[in-house]
Amino acid sequence: MTDITRRQSLQLLLGAAACAAASTHAFGVAEPSLDSLARRTGRRFGTAVGQGQPGSNAGPFADPGYRRIIEADCGILVAENEMKWQWLRPTPDTFDFSGFDRLVDYAKAHSMAVRGHTLLWHKSKWMPDWEATHDFGANPVQAAEAMLTNHITTICKRYGDAIVSYDVVNEAVHDADGVLEETALSKALGGAEATIDLAFHMAREHAPHAELVYNDYMGWEAGNDAHRTGVLKLLEGLRKRNVPVDTLGLQSHLIVNSLDPETGIGRREEEAWQAFVDEAVGMGYRLVITEFDVQDKALPTDIAARDAGVSAYARAYLDMMLNYKEMGDVLAWGLSDRYSWLQGFSPRDDGTPVRGCPYGHDFKAKPLHEAIAASLRAATPRS
Repeated sequence: MTDITRRQSLQLLLGAAACAAASTHAFGVAEPSLDSLARRTGRRFGTAVGQGQPGSNAGPFADPGYRRIIEADCGILVAENEMKWQWLRPTPDTFDFSGFDRLVDYAKAHSMAVRGHTLLWHKSKWMPDWEATHDFGANPVQAAEAMLTNHITTICKRYGDAIVSYDVVNEAVHDADGVLEETALSKALGGAEATIDLAFHMAREHAPHAELVYNDYMGWEAGNDAHRTGVLKLLEGLRKRNVPVDTLGLQSHLIVNSLDPETGIGRREEEAWQAFVDEAVGMGYRLVITEFDVQDKALPTDIAARDAGVSAYARAYLDMMLNYKEMGDVLAWGLSDRYSWLQGFSPRDDGTPVRGCPYGHDFKAKPLHEAIAASLRAATPRS
């Protein structure tokens, strides 16, 4: 792998500023599409999409402008929320597939693949409210195993080959200390390891065609050391126990919380991050970028300067990651700033909208779109 130097980062920043005008395309049109560029090296480009109403932070399905840019740029989709337990499991004994069915039908109608996110989000606060107080009875291990098995089996059988890749387990490692999270379900089942292992074995049994992914949000910014170490420990344990995990999902929510004084763009720990990724692929794991966007908190209010900084930071990251032959598909966590979750979850101190997606509020492509395209053009072919 080739390190990206500070000088190269500065060149990327200047290049992003220079291409700002050229990267703003007509409404909904960006040729060639990001998906077509990704496919040149054996990958796909896609996005998360949700069912929210226009103007919300959740989803754009009701907005024809948003659907137009999805259809122009994407070859694979993932549900932003509609396959999570909170949406699918209103009660311990019922499923509600209505939201996710609409996404799958939409993807099929437009010849797009679908990722499944997620069969198990392994954090208590993101499980449905009923899970925390559920009575698992006199034999809690058996009851919890039956609940998780039924959940995964039901989903995999319903969608069959329509889902090509599953985030089987999402965010099982506590970011502060690297230890495994526990939920009411995992405590009943006998612990986090037993729960995670069962989820992957059930997914392999009932979706043998699909890529099985462990997905997490550790990043290349400072302060991720314990999280990265914990994820590597989990991945190593999964291999030792012969758990069928194919791929490490890198969420890639890039965060610009402080600026490097030499380059003017975000600080990052490139060597530590590359060492982390090298260890994962050294264990035999493939890679996928599952939730890409950029939090631009430390960048200037000025739109042109901010867009250039976002683009340069993203380009440095994507160039590094797409140099791995093990890297597969690249998915954004939303295409347009209008519907980005970052507007509510991580707003800027100056009150201006976050500009961390490839398209703006007006659905016109931004410099970030061209930065993604440039990285895809330069990508190492997928093995």
